[in-house]
Amino acid sequence: DLNETPSRAIEIAEGEDSEERVKKELFLVKEKISKLGSINMLAIDEYTKLLERYNELKSQEEDLLNTIKELNEAISRLNSEMEKRILKTFRAVNKEFKKIFKVVFGGGNARLILTGENPIEGGVEIEAKPPGKKHSSIALLSGGEKTLVALALLYALYSLKPAPFLVLDEVDAALDDVNTLRFIELLKELAEKTQVIVITHNKLTMEVADILHGVTMEVPGVSKIV
Repeated sequence: DLNETPSRAIEIAEGEDSEERVKKELFLVKEKISKLGSINMLAIDEYTKLLERYNELKSQEEDLLNTIKELNEAISRLNSEMEKRILKTFRAVNKEFKKIFKVVFGGGNARLILTGENPIEGGVEIEAKPPGKKHSSIALLSGGEKTLVALALLYALYSLKPAPFLVLDEVDAALDDVNTLRFIELLKELAEKTQVIVITHNKLTMEVADILHGVTMEVPGVSKIV
């Protein structure tokens, strides 16, 4: 401290009566002063401006931290609500899927399984075991059986939340006559809750339609509605 250094020098001079000691102390003081460099007369104004800027940034930082905290809390609440709704809907769809599967296949068992620890980010697996089958992996089912399983799941979803209409494009292409008849029964069930539009070449499916719109080409390249 420059204000205390002269007193220190006087104490040394009075206490030890050493001129050399005082000179050494004064030299050190002068050396420290020279290291300080020139005095910046604008330092106080600059400090005031920097302090204001610092306080402004500090306030903005606090606002950002509070906003981040509020967003994280909102995300947590939304995730919790989404998880509850997903699980509620999943259980309802699974229950309906099991029921309609038995109707479509005339027996057997099927279920939906949530994969992953988090229902929001996880997936859904299907186990399906038609009558007479020893396995429950959907990958081992025939093309027609897979189609019926998919339609049973679709029906389960529409049963909980029907849409104004449903469009099925050639979904019965892989079905044999027996499975086509099962598909037709499912169509009748769906038609009680929504309007069903089916694009098909299957005559059995056409027979149960209320309205038929045929498409033909009397002139090559020109479609005509019948």
